[in-house]
Amino acid sequence: MKALLGYFRGWLMILLIFVPLTIVLHFMHVGEVWQFASACLAIIPLAGLMGRATEHLAERAGTGIGGLLNATFGNAAELIIAIAAINAGLLEVVKASLTGSILGNLIFVLGASLLAGGLRYRTQKFNAVAAGSGVTMMSVAVMAMLVPGIYHHLHGKHLPADDLPALETMSLVLAGVMILNYVTGLVFSLRTHKEYYNGPPEEGDEAGEGRSGVEPYLRAGGGEDSGGFDGEKEHPPVWAAVTMLAVATAVIAVVSEMLVKTLDPVMHSMGWSPLFVGAIIIAVIGNAAEHSTAVLVAMRNKMDLAMQICIGSSMQIAMFVVPVLVFVSWGMGKPMTLEFTPVELLSVFGALFVVNSVANDGESNWFEGAQLISLYVVLAVAFYFM
Repeated sequence: MKALLGYFRGWLMILLIFVPLTIVLHFMHVGEVWQFASACLAIIPLAGLMGRATEHLAERAGTGIGGLLNATFGNAAELIIAIAAINAGLLEVVKASLTGSILGNLIFVLGASLLAGGLRYRTQKFNAVAAGSGVTMMSVAVMAMLVPGIYHHLHGKHLPADDLPALETMSLVLAGVMILNYVTGLVFSLRTHKEYYNGPPEEGDEAGEGRSGVEPYLRAGGGEDSGGFDGEKEHPPVWAAVTMLAVATAVIAVVSEMLVKTLDPVMHSMGWSPLFVGAIIIAVIGNAAEHSTAVLVAMRNKMDLAMQICIGSSMQIAMFVVPVLVFVSWGMGKPMTLEFTPVELLSVFGALFVVNSVANDGESNWFEGAQLISLYVVLAVAFYFM
């Protein structure tokens, strides 16, 4: 029990009060805007709990698998919200949230990580091959997402009713190709070329700029950063981390269902577009775990892990979560195609171009992080006025 209670320390856990509050507001049929705001605040600490538990599992698994675990469970909240939105028929919001997740992790979270780490270390190093392979896979995914849009354009602004099954079939085939490519990426990163992803054994001694080493990122003396556990002696057992992951996932599923039911009324009352709600608000909330974890490890000079969390999470959204949702929506009888809007695709292409220029030299600094955050703000403004 003490191992589980350790996860609930820190100021962020104060927001857990919004979990029961959201349930009360929902059953009392209080205004949708209040329900929406409460549900958003409730998901943030729950995603944080998932992130803490994943960090403890990742430390035992090593940098390569650790980055994969952080990306996977960091995207769990996003996946749960998306499935609930598909069930409600909000397919445009789902697509926008997927675009926002890619952009959020690729430029906002990565930018915040580079900025936070760069303010502490003059120059930080990471493996350019590992980062570049993730960007390349992202490019392949965006091309796959572009094909249905080209098909739609070539057949006119509105497809005839008898052509819709062709677009759905095309999306299913492309989704299968994307999942297969994702599996090959796992083989590359975890099997055949895992040395690119494990990081140097003593990163803190190379780029510390005068510092005498950096402690492992989960053993920094407890408090908020380490999830409330004081040093190695109180490091939680595996069963506690797995239990916390299961409980947090279940509660997020419940709160997400309530959140989705308020989306349509909130969009109408606030004058927000599905693109802004999905790409900015839902995406930021769903990726709260990466926001804290990636920045934390960057501040401890673990840039290989930070890059894997940010780029790996974006790649996982594009190559795994998107195609999985295509299959899930088809099974639910509410098929979602891979046809994204031109502004969504253009935004992702632009983000990939900028991130590639940042990652190709294997070094980062605070200024590059500031530029990525500026790009995210530019896109957020564009989405809002669209």
